[in-house]
Amino acid sequence: QVQLVESGGGLVQTGGSLRLSCLASGSIFSINIMGWYRQAPGKQRELVAYIRNSGSTEYTDSVKDRFTISRDRANDTLFLQMNSLKPGDTAVYYCAAVPYGSTWYPKKAMDYWGKGTLVTVSS
Repeated sequence: QVQLVESGGGLVQTGGSLRLSCLASGSIFSINIMGWYRQAPGKQRELVAYIRNSGSTEYTDSVKDRFTISRDRANDTLFLQMNSLKPGDTAVYYCAAVPYGSTWYPKKAMDYWGKGTLVTVSS
């Protein structure tokens, strides 16, 4: 089992920046892929970015060139650096992970989830 705890959300003005963190615990060695999702009020959950164990990353089009996902293995932490924030980025952001041996593709939910952290971007 893997436990994930997000932090770093808050209120920021348009154009501002935030860095989200996700601390992983438990069976850390079993994690293959980690990612960030978000869910805005009244909308479906959306995969924002993910990082493979190889270090390669993928982003949804709306955040490319603004958000950066990274993973600090030494401290078991996943980050999402968010720059040039827009009101449309307002959402609860969730950290998630996929263990080795689990089949995953971007349209499938990951196996482990945090409880989320709220990001609000004011206009």
